[in-house]
Amino acid sequence: MAHTRWLDDEEQHTWRAFLTANRLLMDRLDRQLQNEAGIPHTYYEILVRLSEVPGRTLRMSQLASSAMSSRSRLSHAVSRLEEAGWIRRRECPTDRRGALAELTAEGLAALEAAAPGHVEAVRTHLFDQLSREQVIQLGEISEAVARHLGGEEAWPLPRARC
Repeated sequence: MAHTRWLDDEEQHTWRAFLTANRLLMDRLDRQLQNEAGIPHTYYEILVRLSEVPGRTLRMSQLASSAMSSRSRLSHAVSRLEEAGWIRRRECPTDRRGALAELTAEGLAALEAAAPGHVEAVRTHLFDQLSREQVIQLGEISEAVARHLGGEEAWPLPRARC
């Protein structure tokens, strides 16, 4: 039987503070986007990811991987974004089994309209609470944990290959 490496008091406090801060921050950012732009944070992230790649287009499988979402959950989100006219789904010309998600001009406009409020919320609720040194430390800590957990594909995005 393996020995359990229990958290000491400092680790337990840090773990709980991390969980609380993460949940509160993500809730606040989601509410801000819902109230000001009418979209959930997960949909906003999809629009951002598409806006940052050449041609504003990614394979659905790449988009799901980069968004750390199941293919079915991503497909549902893309369907909703299609209904809004913000994303267009089309077949991959070189692979009939593949589908592409493309950010439309309307989707880019919606993203550009939502971005200032979102960035201000991120700045207000995260970066304004930290010193420059803490921002750098947070970046290093986040990258180390993401690397350990295999998050290399999540950000930055891989290029579309179709």
